[in-house]
Order: sequence, then structure tokens, then C-alpha cells
Amino acid sequence: MKSDSVKSTVSWRALLDEAIHNFSEVGLPEIEARWITEEAAGGQLIGVSFEELVTNRAMAHYDNLISRRLNGEPLQYVLGHWQFRKLDLMVDQRVLIPRPETEVLVNHALDEIDRQGNEVLVADLGTGSGAIGFSIAVERISTQVWCTDLSEEALMVARANLAGLGQPAKRVSLCQGSWFEALPKSLQGKLGLVISNPPYVPTSETLPLEVKDWEPSMALYGGREGTDYLQKLIHESPSWLASKGALILEMSPNQTESMSSLALSKGFNEVFVGSDLADKPRLLVARKS
Repeated sequence: MKSDSVKSTVSWRALLDEAIHNFSEVGLPEIEARWITEEAAGGQLIGVSFEELVTNRAMAHYDNLISRRLNGEPLQYVLGHWQFRKLDLMVDQRVLIPRPETEVLVNHALDEIDRQGNEVLVADLGTGSGAIGFSIAVERISTQVWCTDLSEEALMVARANLAGLGQPAKRVSLCQGSWFEALPKSLQGKLGLVISNPPYVPTSETLPLEVKDWEPSMALYGGREGTDYLQKLIHESPSWLASKGALILEMSPNQTESMSSLALSKGFNEVFVGSDLADKPRLLVARKS
């Protein structure tokens, strides 16, 4: 039996060419072929390494990754990690894939933290991989962040990501439970910011297969109109927020108008809608004062 370290007669360049060809036949972009080949190689394919022969172990890893992508698994899950702002996050089927729209959500969160100044207590509800809450902890050292999720499996992913966060991890707490119920009661009335990317897809909506078949349904669907959890968070946030606190929620463009009206009816004094990278209304910022 050959050792796993024994090299084949195939170079990384040949495997990359093969991946590009196979991906082009099914309409997948060339860049994905490069990313997956580089992942299998354990780093970037540059210089002489591009011509290196592939070991048996690396060949098996490459075959597995390519097969998974060709079978429709999202690129981010195939790679096992994905960039979100300053973080390289572990992601798999237990959590939603972090998206650029949510990076914009964090921008607004940082603005709110800067507006309040001093130490700000933050709750990231439905944290998933930890993308939102961990980004806030890394980019604003004045924060203490509580990240919650109902899914224990999602929190397992978040814990793995927290372990690689370094010093900011000391200012992050992970809690298992449903929305505000997961938080310590001592935080009631003291949070400077409540932020969430909750499930907001209507149950009747048809999603792309790459989303529907792979990402966790409990993190996608928000009831018949998609607003069940949005409404819950708007209803319950005021009692958890400090006097100058703010609520920030991601949602569908067609939900922003009704959720803005609801926030105003629940005592938020300032409410405005923010746009995503495609200039579509995508998030709600509601301030108590």
C-alpha cells in the first residue's frame, strides 16, 4: 500500500485546469475552481508550487471538494470557511452563510456604538456563526457582546470561531436559548444595542436550491409573511434597551415599511431604513431617543 505522502504524476496546474473545465461545463465560475484547488493544496498556488506534484492525500481531498461543489453544495460550505469583514469564519450546514448585506448591518451597528460612546452592551440575537457579534467585538473595543442562538449546533460553530478570535473573545459571551430568553435578566434595560439577522423569508417563498437544500431552514423562514421574528424583536426590545439604545434588524426590502411603522408604534422615537450594497432597503434602525 502506498503512503499518503507519496506523490502522484499529476501537478496542481493540471488539477486546476481540470477543475476549470469541469466547472465551466456546468456554469460555475473559474474563480471557484481556483479557490477550491487552492484549499485542497493548503494555500495559494504560486511560483514553483504550481508545478508541484500532488500527494495521494491531497488528491483525495481535492476530489472530495470538487465533487461536493459539482453536487450543488455551496462554495462556502465546501471550503469550510468564509471571509466576513475582518474575520475568516468557519461555516458549515449548521449555520447560515455570512453575506455582504449583513456586513452593511454591522456598519450601522458601529455607527450606533460610536454615537453612544463609552462602554456599550450589545446583544446579537440569533448569532449563527457569530459573524455580527464577533465583528462588533473586534472592531469596537468599547463593547461587551452577548451572542445568543436557539440552535446548540449553531453555537458549536460559534464557539469554534470564538476560539480563534484572540483578545476580543474575552468580551464575548455565548448563550443558548430563544431570543431575549437566552440573556441574563440583569441586562434588562441596560443594552445599548440589540442587533439581529433573524429568519425573515416567508414560508411560501421559493428559494434557490443552493439555499433551500443546504442552509438551515430554522434560520431562513420567519412564518407566513416572514415577519414573525421581526415583530417579536420589535415588541420586546424596548424593555431591554437603555434610554439611548437602538435596535438594528436585517429584513427583506418589502418588509421595511411595515416594520418601521410597527417600531414607531412601540415607542421608538427615531426610525430609519438603511440600504444594502444593491441600494435596496434592507435594514431597520430604531432608536429609543
